[in-house]
Parts: sequence; C-alpha cells; structure tokens
Amino acid sequence: MDSTAQGSARPQVGRQVVTKLPQITLIFWIMKIAATTLGETAGDLLAQTMKVGYLISSAILISLFLLSLVTQLRVQRFHPALYWTVILSTSTAGTTMSDFMNRTAGLGYFKGALVLITALTAVFAVWKLSGHPFDVTRVTGLRGELLYWTAILFSNTLGTSLGDFLADDTQLGFGGGALLISGLLALIMIAKYSTPISTALLFWIAFVLTRPLGATTGDFFSKPVAKGGLGYGTIGASLILTAVLVALIVYQARRSPAGSPAIS
Repeated sequence: MDSTAQGSARPQVGRQVVTKLPQITLIFWIMKIAATTLGETAGDLLAQTMKVGYLISSAILISLFLLSLVTQLRVQRFHPALYWTVILSTSTAGTTMSDFMNRTAGLGYFKGALVLITALTAVFAVWKLSGHPFDVTRVTGLRGELLYWTAILFSNTLGTSLGDFLADDTQLGFGGGALLISGLLALIMIAKYSTPISTALLFWIAFVLTRPLGATTGDFFSKPVAKGGLGYGTIGASLILTAVLVALIVYQARRSPAGSPAIS
C-alpha cells in the first residue's frame, strides 16, 4: 500500500506538489501501531491510574485533539511531529471515549463496536457523497482533510472497542487478539498484491485493524502478569512507547524534512 498522500493540491504529472500527509510505507504502519499502542496506555494512565475518569479524560483529550487538528489544518506542508501528535491524540481520545461508552454508559464492547462501526460507515458515506476522493493519496482541501481526520478519530475509537472485545469477551486474551489481528493484516497485504480490491478500501480496513492491534498490544504491555500482561503498568508502558515513537518521528523527520515538496 505504498503511495503518497497529497494535502493541498491534486497530483499532476511533472509538477511539484506540497505534501501535508506522510507516504504510506512500512514505516508509516510501524508508527501507526506505535502511536495507537501508546494511545491505549496513555488513555488508561489518565482515566484509570490517575483516576480522572473516562468522561473528564475524554473531554481533556478531545480538546487536545481539536487543538492539534487546527494546527495541522493551518500548516501547508508535512510536519512529522505535528501529524503524529494528531494521530496520537485521536488514539488517546478514542481509548477514553470507547471506555466511557462501553463501561460507564454500559453498552459493552460488542454493542459499543456496533455503534462505532455505524458511525464510521456514516462518515465514509458522507465522504463519498461529498465528491471528495476516497483515496487518501488524493486528499485535498479543508473539507477533504476534515473528512480524513474524522474518519481517523472514529476508526481509532472503534479499534479500542474491538481490541477490548477480543481480549475480554473472547478466550483469546491480549496476546491471542494481537496474533489474530496480525494475521488479518497479513491477509490484507496479500490482497493488495494479488487481488483487484481497491487500494483505498484496503488502506482503511488496515487502518481500523491497526487500532485494536495497538489496543491489545498496549494492554499486553501494561496489564499485570496474572491477567496475561507483561506487568509494566500504564506508566512504564507509556514511557517505553513514547521513546519508541519519538525515535521514529526523528527518523522520519530526517528522511522527509518539513517543507520539502514531492515530485508527482
């Protein structure tokens, strides 16, 4: 699924175009998994370990998401640290929003996942009807970017519910859930190169699935050994994952400096 997402202009042959979104390469997916795993542990750290609660945590994290999103929408070129800050904020907000729906509001993981699947489908329907290209390599303009980030927020929230459902409501546990999702992602990769299925559709399926992979992996790092985890706790797991993500952002920033145009 290697391609380049363009932000402010549709790619045209032989022209330089300014990129606001990263290339969809292997490093992108590694960073996505790292960010969503950190989103799980950081969301739990705020809501559970610090005892802020799911509702207040969601309000705080949604505010941080909106602040980072406004900044992302205002810039004209791709900035790795800013882009991944928005991704991380959708992951942490998605964690607490999902937990509030499923636990505090009492929907449960399965019903919560169904509600979020419906919401994400509605976002995609609006996107389709808007006339904006569904392909993330052709995201253009303010409205297109808003649709892109809204889909990401709902997909990350959905992923938390799916991950918790696999880990808690089935017999798979954290490790088993992560292995199952990894297998599904491998099938998507095979489909990319051996079937005529739309690349854009495969991208969004993979994007949704990397969130429950991050959720189950985050729980695997933070939960006690007695519950099938590694016992690092939300603080220890968040510190480890923050170091990993920062290192990857520095690596990406050096490979694609902010302000560098791409040749289409």
